Amino acid sequence: MQTRLKTGLGVLALTATLATGVFIGEALASQPHMQAALDYLRSARSELMAAEHNKGGHRAEALRLTNAAISETEAGVDYAD
Repeated sequence: MQTRLKTGLGVLALTATLATGVFIGEALASQPHMQAALDYLRSARSELMAAEHNKGGHRAEALRLTNAAISETEAGVDYAD
């Protein structure tokens, strides 16, 4: 009887995990453009960070604005949820 209970609980936990994954996937999928924008912004930030520092302050300002854009995009995604 103990084995059946453990198996049942295991199946229940697996089902709950899979269902949660589906719901999270749907939440992300419902905003594909915002998610794509975040991916591109994070990539741009990575490239700016790898760039040389001597850009007359423009690189630093671009990083600041990119970080702000990432924050605003994340806020937009959170607002829509």
